[in-house]
Amino acid sequence: MTNSFWAFVGLVIFFAIVFYIKAPSKVGKNLDERAARIRKEIEEARELKEEAKQQLAEYQRRRREAEQEAKDIVAAAKREAEAMLKDARRRNEEYVERRTAMAEAKIAQAESDAIAEVRASAVNIAVEASAKIIADRNSGGSSGSFIDQSIKEVQKRLN
Repeated sequence: MTNSFWAFVGLVIFFAIVFYIKAPSKVGKNLDERAARIRKEIEEARELKEEAKQQLAEYQRRRREAEQEAKDIVAAAKREAEAMLKDARRRNEEYVERRTAMAEAKIAQAESDAIAEVRASAVNIAVEASAKIIADRNSGGSSGSFIDQSIKEVQKRLN
């Protein structure tokens, strides 16, 4: 008996033990369980993938909405800033116009006051000069009432 014969006998005994303990069915059962577990994991992965796609779509929709809202806020802020600037310019122009009108009114009042003062001074000087001249010419007694009356009339007409 050769070594090959004993190797063949050992192989036959090995296969007999393997079939006796039902190893092929256990291996098949383990492979089937593993295949089922793998199928289940693949299905879970598909579900997670679909859920991730939905979450990504929701995130992108929210991002677009947020970007649009930000654009709207910026546009509203620009419009408000422009309105505030326009209002400030208008108020500034009104203020300058009021101040200019007040200054012009003060200048006009000062001019009229100065003219009135000069006129009054001129009248008083003219009356005094006239009175002096008339008094010098008529140094007589009856002409005094005539002089007084003439001075009053001149003052009335000049004022």
